[in-house]
Amino acid sequence: MKKIRWGRLFAYLILTFFAIITVFPFIYMILGGLMSFQETTTIPPTIIPKNPQWGNYASVFAQAPFARYFLNTFITASVTTIVSLFNAILGAFAMVNLHFKGKNFVQIVLLSLLMVPGEAIIFTNYNTVAKMGLLNTYLGLILPFLTSIFYMYYLQSYFGAISRTIYKAAKIDGVSDWEYIWKILVPMSRGGLFTVGLLSFISGWNSFLWPLLVTNEDSMRLLNNGLTNFASDAGSETQLQLAAATLTVLPILVLYFIFRKQIIRGVVRNDLKG
Repeated sequence: MKKIRWGRLFAYLILTFFAIITVFPFIYMILGGLMSFQETTTIPPTIIPKNPQWGNYASVFAQAPFARYFLNTFITASVTTIVSLFNAILGAFAMVNLHFKGKNFVQIVLLSLLMVPGEAIIFTNYNTVAKMGLLNTYLGLILPFLTSIFYMYYLQSYFGAISRTIYKAAKIDGVSDWEYIWKILVPMSRGGLFTVGLLSFISGWNSFLWPLLVTNEDSMRLLNNGLTNFASDAGSETQLQLAAATLTVLPILVLYFIFRKQIIRGVVRNDLKG
C-alpha cells in the first residue's frame, strides 16, 4: 500500500510540475497585461503588478483597430469551420458507405497528401490566390482551409463505427443518401462533429502565417497579426502586446473551459475506436 501511495504521490507531483510549466505563461501574460512598461522589462522580472494598469486594454483598442481584427477573425474562423465540417462529413460518408472504382487509390492519395506539411505548399497557394485577385479579401483568407483531410479521416472513424445495416435498412426504406446523412448519420455522430467543429474554429482563430501573406491592408488583418501594431523600430510596447495577447487568447480559453469535457471525450472515443 505504501509503495502504491508513494508512486501515486510521485505521479501527482510530476503532473503538477508540468501543469505549472504549461499554465505559467498564460498567467504571466494576463498579469503582464496589467503591468507598466517598466515592470515588463525589469530584470529580475516582475510577477505581480504593483498598480494594475487597466488602461492598457483601452490603449490596445485606441492604438489599433482591434474590434475590426476580432470581426475579421470571427468571420474567417466561422466560415472555415462550417464549410470544412460540411466537406468532411460528405467525404467521410463517401469513404465509409459508398463503393466506387478507384476508392483505394483515392484513399492512398489522400493519406499521402496528409503527410505533406502545409508550409510546403503555402507559396503555391499564395500564387494561386494572387492570380485570382483575392488578396486582401475574406475569400482569400479562407479559401485554402475550406477542406481538411485530417477532419475527414477523423469523422471516417466515427462513421465507420456505425453499423452498415442501418444504412442498408435506410436504403431499403427509400431514404436517399442526402437524407441518411442529415437525418441519421449526423445525429448519431454529434460528439465527433462537435469536436471537429471546435478544433477547426480554434485553428482558424489562431491562424497567423497565411493571413500575414495574403493581407497588407490593416483593415483585413486578423488578431494574431494585429499584435505587430505594438512593435516598431524604436522598440516594443510589451505591456500592450501582453494585453492584446490576452484579449486574443481569452475567447479560446473560455471555449475550451466550457467544452473541454466534450473535446476530451471526442478525442478519447476516437482513439479507442481506432
